[in-house]
Amino acid sequence: MRIGALEAGGTKIVCAIGDENGKIEIRVSYPTKTPGEMMPKIIEFFGGGKIDALGIGCFGPVDLNRQSPAYGYITSTPKLAWADYNIVGAFVEALKVPVGFDTDVNGAVLGEVVFGAARGCDAAIYITVGTGVGVGVYANGALLHGLVHPEAGHVLVTKREGDSYRGKCPYHANCLEGLAAGPAIMERWGKPAAELADREEVWELESDYIAQAVTNYILTLSPQKVILGGGVMHQEQMFPLVRKKVLDKLNFYLKNDILLKHIGDYIVPPMLGDDAGITGALLLGRQEAQRQAAAG
Repeated sequence: MRIGALEAGGTKIVCAIGDENGKIEIRVSYPTKTPGEMMPKIIEFFGGGKIDALGIGCFGPVDLNRQSPAYGYITSTPKLAWADYNIVGAFVEALKVPVGFDTDVNGAVLGEVVFGAARGCDAAIYITVGTGVGVGVYANGALLHGLVHPEAGHVLVTKREGDSYRGKCPYHANCLEGLAAGPAIMERWGKPAAELADREEVWELESDYIAQAVTNYILTLSPQKVILGGGVMHQEQMFPLVRKKVLDKLNFYLKNDILLKHIGDYIVPPMLGDDAGITGALLLGRQEAQRQAAAG
C-alpha cells in the first residue's frame, strides 16, 4: 500500500509518502503558511504520488467526532488563517482516497507505540515541547479522544517562587505551554533554547515545570511509557533533571519498581526521533483505509 503522510505543525508542514510498515520513501517540508498558499502545493505533491490513502496528524484544536458536522475541521486554532478549515474534506475532494485524521501528537504516540519506544504498551503518552506543548495519549490500546481530544499542554502548573514571568499563553497565566514552550523560553531569556544550552538556571526552571506536568499525567493516565520529544527536548540534559524531579514530586506515593529503579527506561526520548509524527501519520492513513475496506 502506498500511503501519504501529512504532519501539520505550528512552524512547518511535512509531507511524505511511504508504506504501511512505516518506511518513508520521499518527503518534503514547507514553512506553515495560509491554506491558500499551502494546499495547492500539498495536493500536487500527493496527487503526483498516486497514493492509496492519506494520514494527517494536525495541530489543533481539531474536530475528531465522526458524528459532528465539523468532523475533519481545524477549529479554534490561534493560527487564524486555518480556523474552521475543513482539511479532511479538502483532501478527500482533491485526492479521492481514504483520509485518516488525528492530532499531530496523537499521531506521534501512535508511531512510537507501533514502531518505537512504546512498543508493547497499551498505555503511553507522547509530550512534545516545541513551538507549543502537545500531549498525545494512547490508552487501553487506542488513541484517546473524548469530548474533544487531549489538550494537556495547557495543564496548569504552579509557578516557582520568584518567577515573575507573565506566561506566553493568551488563555492561561500559568499553563505548561505558556511557561515552558519555545516561545516562552525566547521571551523569558531573550534567546532561543538552542543558544541557552550552558545556562543551568534555564533548564532547572524548565525541568521543574515539565516535571510537574509529567507527574500529573502519571497520576491521572498511568502510562506505561512517557516519551518527551520536540525541539526543546533536544537539550538532552533535561532528561535526568525531569526524571529526578518527577520522583521527588511523586514522593514514593507510587511504589512501582519501574518508577523507583528504572525511571531512565520510563521517561525517554522518542525512538523514532523527529520521525515519530510523520510515521504516525502513515499509520493513520493505513487505519482509515482498513476501516473503510471493512465497512464495505
